[in-house]
Amino acid sequence: MTNILLPTDFSDNSKNAIRYTLHLYANEKCTFYILNSAKVIATRSASFSSKLGTTVLENSKRDLAALKDALQAEFTNKNHTFKIIASANDLDDAIEIFAEKYEIDLIVMGTKGATGAKEILFGSNTTKIFKKVTSCPILAIPENHTFVVPTQIGFPSDFNRYCDAKELHFLKKMAKLHDASIRIIHIHETERLSEQQEQNMTTLKQYLKEHKHSFHWIQNYTSKEKAIHEFIDEMQIEMLAMVQYSHGFIDRMLREPVIKKIGFHLKVPFLVIPE
Repeated sequence: MTNILLPTDFSDNSKNAIRYTLHLYANEKCTFYILNSAKVIATRSASFSSKLGTTVLENSKRDLAALKDALQAEFTNKNHTFKIIASANDLDDAIEIFAEKYEIDLIVMGTKGATGAKEILFGSNTTKIFKKVTSCPILAIPENHTFVVPTQIGFPSDFNRYCDAKELHFLKKMAKLHDASIRIIHIHETERLSEQQEQNMTTLKQYLKEHKHSFHWIQNYTSKEKAIHEFIDEMQIEMLAMVQYSHGFIDRMLREPVIKKIGFHLKVPFLVIPE
């Protein structure tokens, strides 16, 4: 049984992420926990805040029940069980609390796309959650993304860090869902790998030996973001996965939410694996 947490604000974006997840796990026994944060900003009047909080929480429960009914009507799947959670906590706190309480294996969230002339990487909620939740992977679904069976998963690596079995377990588990090939992407920054990089690459090969995989070298002729974009297009990658190391590639991008020029505008679902 796989336990999946689905935060929602009832927007089309979050509902699309939920539908993507139900397609992705169509053949798996899952319990889906649909979570809504009904946090109310306190006012000077404690009694008014309390009444407002109660009203907002009741509305949240009502809307969650309606969403659950709609999903069960749209997806008649005996493998799937739905539970609803209305929380009075901030979204990031609620996710952290219930991810631990229900032993969540995966969190799936919708992400915002381009706004005006600039590319938005992730909304503030998603950014905070990437940094805060370290107990399980987070799958970010681009706005308006239509489900495509992920048969090619891109996995960028500079081979500078040792990937342990726990980190790669999440990647292999995702690939196993639809027998996807894992495409390891390495962007050249030096002419040859260091001894440590060679060892880490060998370890990665060993961990993936029972899964379809291949290694791809890309010249560092442009930004890493652009190189990854081009690889996604060229190899028809349907999902991108990265490990979120401290001071790593994702961490650097999260410190710069508005990426100018090419940016890192998501085209495919993005699996963020905790270190």
